Amino acid sequence: MMQKHIFVALTGASGSVYGLRLAEQLCLNDFQVTFSASCSGTTVCFEETGLDLSGDLDKALQRLYNHLEINCGIRLVHPDDMFCGTASGSSAPDAMVICPCSMGTLARIACGTSGNLIERSADVMLKERRPLLLVPRETPLSDIHLENMLKLSRSGARIIPAMPAFYGRPQSVLEMVDFVVGKVLDQLGVENDLYKRWGTE
Repeated sequence: MMQKHIFVALTGASGSVYGLRLAEQLCLNDFQVTFSASCSGTTVCFEETGLDLSGDLDKALQRLYNHLEINCGIRLVHPDDMFCGTASGSSAPDAMVICPCSMGTLARIACGTSGNLIERSADVMLKERRPLLLVPRETPLSDIHLENMLKLSRSGARIIPAMPAFYGRPQSVLEMVDFVVGKVLDQLGVENDLYKRWGTE
């Protein structure tokens, strides 16, 4: 059975930890992960987590592995690498998750504007009718943001806002992160016990 391939991308919204935790969990569940961060996503990730994804890809990948405390399963690609297979419908991944998804990235995808690999890959997912999951992290939301989300939802994308719940009485930031990541994994059909489900002990 072929290993499933998921493209995980970080863009310039706050919440890099969501995408990093998602990539870690996918690797632990034996998925093949292609990982990329936009220029703004790289900057925000460093500011929020101390993880430097800039510079030489091999060195950045090793830093990523060290940060996640894993040692395999991820292919790190540059956000401008249009020769990456995810940029073509002939070799599209099984699913793509932009986590977190900035409002700028969301708007460009909604308009069909592909300025980098992340946006082009998202466009591929929509045209090929494959799962595209967007995890926006913004507040408050303007009419433009909401209209773009509605447009993308009607085009087949799944909008999963980074909104942790509190009925499970989280005791740490990680538990709040895991609630959102667990919801993303649910949408990908990946079994997980990252969060307490309503009505369970």
